[in-house]
Amino acid sequence: MLAEEQPKLIGSVAKESSVPIKTIRYYEELGLLKSSGRTEGGFRLFNADILARLRFIKRAQSLGLTLSEIKEFLDVHDGGELPCKHIKTKLEDKVKAIDEQIQQLLILRQDLEGLLSGWEIKPENSYQTICPIIEF
Repeated sequence: MLAEEQPKLIGSVAKESSVPIKTIRYYEELGLLKSSGRTEGGFRLFNADILARLRFIKRAQSLGLTLSEIKEFLDVHDGGELPCKHIKTKLEDKVKAIDEQIQQLLILRQDLEGLLSGWEIKPENSYQTICPIIEF
């Protein structure tokens, strides 16, 4: 067996991947990772593919995918299929959601600019209102 095929201790996985041990344990608890066993001392062991799996998880998170969504993709992969079609659909959904958020933010910006444009207005009965600019 080649050295790189040797099971890796969780500490070495954490060091090589820059993912904290606590996070690796959490991912294992969620089913995103699977240890290949434990040492006599009880330390988790992982196969060499763990680093690629962690890179995938981190990249998917950076694209806005949730751990639950990532688990679905990994389950498809673990079942022997490529999850690319599923990922493409999910990313298309993310783009649509971002477009909707952008539209909502543009409307909010317009509302804020409208409020700010009338900022100098002072009510006659200022004791009856907290801030007339933002009240209707």
